[in-house]
Amino acid sequence: MIKLKRITKIDQWNILCHWAFCRSLAEPNPPSPFRIPTDSNVEMTWKVFGGDMEDILAIALKQRCHNDGLETDKETLATQFRLHLHRGIGYLSGDQRIKKLEDLITVSLE
Repeated sequence: MIKLKRITKIDQWNILCHWAFCRSLAEPNPPSPFRIPTDSNVEMTWKVFGGDMEDILAIALKQRCHNDGLETDKETLATQFRLHLHRGIGYLSGDQRIKKLEDLITVSLE
């Protein structure tokens, strides 16, 4: 994430997290369940994460859970949010094509 922040010049974590979350949601397969480390350098509430897009992102997450045959209770949504966020961060951080903001946009449109 620090590398993405530096190369894209996006200085707010929540905006980068939006990109990562949406990148994961675009993947056709559900994220693999795994234990997510709790020692992250980036901690934020759902409200901070969502910002002005909070309602839209919540609907997208609920729809994805529904599509994946999962419940939409609070615990499932929280777990799936973290799984999608971490998977998306992994995808974006590992994508060697992203060298500047324009590359992030191009990759996201594919």
